[in-house]
Amino acid sequence: MSVVQLERRQLVLFDLDGTLVDTASDMYRAMNITLRDLGWPEVSETQIRQWVGQGTGKLCDAVLTFLFQQIDPERHQQLLAHYLHVYAQELCVTSRLFDGVEAFLQRCQAQHIRMACVTNKPEALARKLLEELDIAHYFDLVVGGDSLPVRKPDPLPLLHSAAQFNVEPHATLMIGDSKNDVEAARRAGIDCIVVSYGYNHGENIYDSQPQQVVDRLDQLI
Repeated sequence: MSVVQLERRQLVLFDLDGTLVDTASDMYRAMNITLRDLGWPEVSETQIRQWVGQGTGKLCDAVLTFLFQQIDPERHQQLLAHYLHVYAQELCVTSRLFDGVEAFLQRCQAQHIRMACVTNKPEALARKLLEELDIAHYFDLVVGGDSLPVRKPDPLPLLHSAAQFNVEPHATLMIGDSKNDVEAARRAGIDCIVVSYGYNHGENIYDSQPQQVVDRLDQLI
């Protein structure tokens, strides 16, 4: 049986990168501009696609580990600050909605289901990206990786979101693409559906034993 059961949902929480939007190519471009500016070697888009999803700090950790086999705090601060500056300038050059996303957002809206974006991306960048893709109006709440003291896979961002709408976990649904989403939802007592096409740190999403996997969000309609 499908987990979606939209008729009994009051709130749907969505991950952003790799779930709603294919952002990896823009992050790859911004990271290599940053690395060139710093005089460091560049990385590949394939690597970036494996490293994104846990927040910008973790992305920088992965880049530094690959380049220097260690994470020097000074280098980390330098890379993080410069990357965020570069990425914010051109956040949405090639980023695009995955097929089937907008149709599902429209269906949720038509059924008067509230929607929130719960991402590990910095909140300001998440809001800017949603605006540039013209889907910000669907979301009544955006929770970023820096909005609360902890981020996914901690369940707090999901529980905080549900509390903002006064919706119980059983009436909430999480839609994501990675083990972080699966674990956060499981710990929060919230049903979770994952997409097959997202960013999961190079691992098979089925290894996380998700409740349901779909190839496109409009399959849930």
